[in-house]
Amino acid sequence: MRFTLRQLQVFTRIAQYQSVSQAADQLAMSQSAASTALKELERSYDCLLFDRAGKRLIINALGLELLPRARALLEQAQALEGLLTDNHGFGSLSVGATMTIGNYLATLLIGHFMQQHPSCKVRLHVHNTAQIVQQIASYQLDLGLIEGYYQDSNIIAEPWIADELVVFCAPQHPLAQQGHASLDELVNEEWIVREQGSGTRVAFEQAFMRHQRAIKIRLELEHTEGIKRAVESGLGIGCISRLALRDAFKRGSLVAIETPELNLTRQFTFIWHKHKYQTDAMSEFLSLCRGLTENIQRSDQIDLATLV
Repeated sequence: MRFTLRQLQVFTRIAQYQSVSQAADQLAMSQSAASTALKELERSYDCLLFDRAGKRLIINALGLELLPRARALLEQAQALEGLLTDNHGFGSLSVGATMTIGNYLATLLIGHFMQQHPSCKVRLHVHNTAQIVQQIASYQLDLGLIEGYYQDSNIIAEPWIADELVVFCAPQHPLAQQGHASLDELVNEEWIVREQGSGTRVAFEQAFMRHQRAIKIRLELEHTEGIKRAVESGLGIGCISRLALRDAFKRGSLVAIETPELNLTRQFTFIWHKHKYQTDAMSEFLSLCRGLTENIQRSDQIDLATLV
């Protein structure tokens, strides 16, 4: 075998930063040593992995083909090292979660996981669906928990648990007294909605597109809590996950509006890159998530007290 793990480390970091100097800084080595490691790797196989554009190195087609396999091999080597040093492969875990999952489920799930594996270093990134998918595709995250189902030849998607959006309004709104609304009534309302790129926004728009009806969007916000506050203040009506509205419905600060003409169900989904080596930490976290939601039909039925 003519390559070393160190050469692969240098290669993957240069691919990440498009810079030898930044890669060297990240690996705590000199710039000349990093440059030599890359040249030796390319020379050993008489190939080029990057196109040179001034001081920038832009990964080429061969480099792109090698990159996911090199990362997977390095992750396997890291897991092996953890096993040999009695860490059992639970070194670190980087999880990305969309807003609803991140704010109402992921922190509790991660807390539960860390109680069982206190030596594991876990990072949680909360963004909208589009950003989580992009970070999974670029290997910035080990695992993603998203709203909706994502199809991509490079990403593995595993359905997790069903979720349901619900239309809601302030208690003083006329629809609150009815408790339900027709499609004609809904399209005449002003809406407070999530931003483009969020799984909630996609599911919401698809529900109306099936009926070929347009809605009046008054305000777009990136956070569910902001939408809840805006609806409470009477700016319009909203539509987010029932999971995010459970406490507000119990308090009576917001009121659910039943919409029998709309299909507002969707799926929470696990995603990871198909070339991503599944570490023990990933496997254990996935197993924990599946186990804690076993035999539960919908996300808002999860007993959050069991996750504390």
